[in-house]
Amino acid sequence: MISEDRLIHEFMELVQIDSETRNERQIADVLKEKFSSLGLTALEDDSQERTGHGAGNLFVTWPADSGVSAPKLLFTCHMDTVVPGQKIKPTLGEDGWIRSDGSTILGADNKAGLAALFEAIRVIQEQKLPHGQIQFVITAGEESGLMGARAMDPASLDADMGFALDSNGEVGAIATAAPGVARISMQIFGKSAHAGVNPEDGISAIQVASKAISAMKLGRIDNETTANIGKFAGGGPTNVVCDHVQLDAEARSIVQEKVDLQVASMREALETTAREHGAQSEFRSETIYPAFSFGAGDPVVQLAARAVTAQGLTPRLFASGGGSDANVFNGLNVPVVNLAVGYEDIHTTKERIKAADIVKVASLVVAIVAESQKG
Repeated sequence: MISEDRLIHEFMELVQIDSETRNERQIADVLKEKFSSLGLTALEDDSQERTGHGAGNLFVTWPADSGVSAPKLLFTCHMDTVVPGQKIKPTLGEDGWIRSDGSTILGADNKAGLAALFEAIRVIQEQKLPHGQIQFVITAGEESGLMGARAMDPASLDADMGFALDSNGEVGAIATAAPGVARISMQIFGKSAHAGVNPEDGISAIQVASKAISAMKLGRIDNETTANIGKFAGGGPTNVVCDHVQLDAEARSIVQEKVDLQVASMREALETTAREHGAQSEFRSETIYPAFSFGAGDPVVQLAARAVTAQGLTPRLFASGGGSDANVFNGLNVPVVNLAVGYEDIHTTKERIKAADIVKVASLVVAIVAESQKG
């Protein structure tokens, strides 16, 4: 049912549209036109006003066919790419792999997912396949820290479960868990003094910060949780006791409660150490995106696994080490898993994807729609 020539042609077209993150205007307009040509209306939200990106998120709701009983489905991709992503020149090699010319990324992340979605819509329409309600959400600013998804209005969502087409791995793999991430900023305020004349009158923020870090459990906390200090900034002339240090850190886990516990532990280490040495401290944390975790028995996983099996592939459940828009959707109470697209070496100029895998992804979307009606 999938037209490989049409699908790959559209993928090649999409990756040649410059859409580096924060510069999504052109790709957003093209996507609107493509949805319109399929008889669907893409509504752009006002998130651009909050994110400062080149476009808002696109929402497309395809009403259910009359008499079809099925859960409301959501499919999501992002429209932006990382850099260098301008003037991409894709080629399909005799080995079946699509690559750039090596001077840029390819942009399969995430335009392979976009091309697969458009092909799936065409197949459903051409074959007159019955379907329930389907919502497509195409986000801006995913590569800038899930900015578009984080700025969404939850009231715009209308789905029982969903599928992101934005994971690495062989097609058929299903990311059923991904970590939540807390961004942490810590400041230590000591007291300056002359380091040679009267150092005892000072309070070294560097020493306090070092002891606070030593009191924190960092790195691999357990098999689900990590924490890291990424920046240690402070200091000045060697003859002055340093009175200020800033630390930037993160904590992440696929179990949200563990993120919260790790953040609380780091706060306690900082505040206790600062107090013991007569220094002042400031601790701020922000949940960038929440964790999610599903089991094999959860409906969204079962539907994905049935569709994968229906395509003659073997479902493989795995936990991702990074975040995606799927984290945000789950935080907004729409169960979403992330499906592998088959791309390799993303975010590098060696990025590549097999043409056959884009075909498999499009077929998988059609299979999910069909399997959703089987209860």
